[in-house]
Amino acid sequence: MTPTLESRFRGCLLAGAVGDALGSPVEFMPLQGIVDRFGLGGPEDLTDGIFPAGSFTDDTQMTLFVAEGLIRSINQQRSRGTDPDITVMLHAHWRWLTTQGDRPDTDTDPERLRSWLTDVSELNQNRAPGNTCISSLCSGELGTPEKPINNSKGCGGVMRIAPVGLAWPDDPFRFGCEVAALTHSHPTGWLASGCMAQIIHEIVNGADLDTSVGRAMTELARHPDHKETLSALEHAEAFAAMGVGTPEEVEALGGGWVAEEALAISVFCAQVAPDLESALRLAVTHSGDSDSTGCITGHILGALHGVESLPQRWLDQLELRDVVDRVAVDLYRAFHDPDALDKNGAYDRERYPGE
Repeated sequence: MTPTLESRFRGCLLAGAVGDALGSPVEFMPLQGIVDRFGLGGPEDLTDGIFPAGSFTDDTQMTLFVAEGLIRSINQQRSRGTDPDITVMLHAHWRWLTTQGDRPDTDTDPERLRSWLTDVSELNQNRAPGNTCISSLCSGELGTPEKPINNSKGCGGVMRIAPVGLAWPDDPFRFGCEVAALTHSHPTGWLASGCMAQIIHEIVNGADLDTSVGRAMTELARHPDHKETLSALEHAEAFAAMGVGTPEEVEALGGGWVAEEALAISVFCAQVAPDLESALRLAVTHSGDSDSTGCITGHILGALHGVESLPQRWLDQLELRDVVDRVAVDLYRAFHDPDALDKNGAYDRERYPGE
């Protein structure tokens, strides 16, 4: 049965959080160590690692704040009749930064650094955030594709960009690039993120997985500096066409620490595995950035199959499941439920002020 649009939104964010929590305990483990402990199929259950079983990492933390920023952005755009302002998304990232005990090195209204998400005590925990995300946001600078602030192509953009693909109606590829460039200035870092946003956009608009990936690759190829990301995706598609899906193939696509590798691994696992559970288990069974590839794979397949595709035993263990689900529903309602909007077209302005 085709999932509803709301189910796709909920499935995307919840499956991403589950994949993140599934991969976190095995991040940095050698492949043989993972296989010895869990078997070739990868971990079946959410287990303890550095953090308790069911805990997600900075990947999901940042994804939630990106979603919050999108709702604030659309509220501002509709209420003021203005074009999207990327600084609203920067402020959302700054709010996440405060949950990690840091602040941007710039004068800003303290109210911009608070939201209902920053008041969730469990989100105010350090879950091994990426150095690039921390340092770029601490700088207080506005990074853009045209104005780089570093030369990083880490996967920190790709792993948080799914909400843009879910919700943003106008050129999600471009906006995905802009949101990722807030922290990652290497073209591959933001182009891979734009590509991921386009994949999610195509899925929620009814395309199957192969078509969605193909359309995103076509859009990617129109942009300068695309070759690194496109080559990684072509390798992923070639592996998936073999129809096997082994941890060794995942390892051959890279460690997932950089954007194009994380995206390629996730696309491969989503395409080659028979179902969401198998795909997530495969996506975390490698010696690299397992939580990020689990998270991205979850975003893709959760959007494709909806929340009903997630194993209940994983959902039952997932921390802050109600918060993740609430953000997903809010994102859906803000962009797709006219009855939920006020007379100015804004959604729940008290929790999502347009700034």
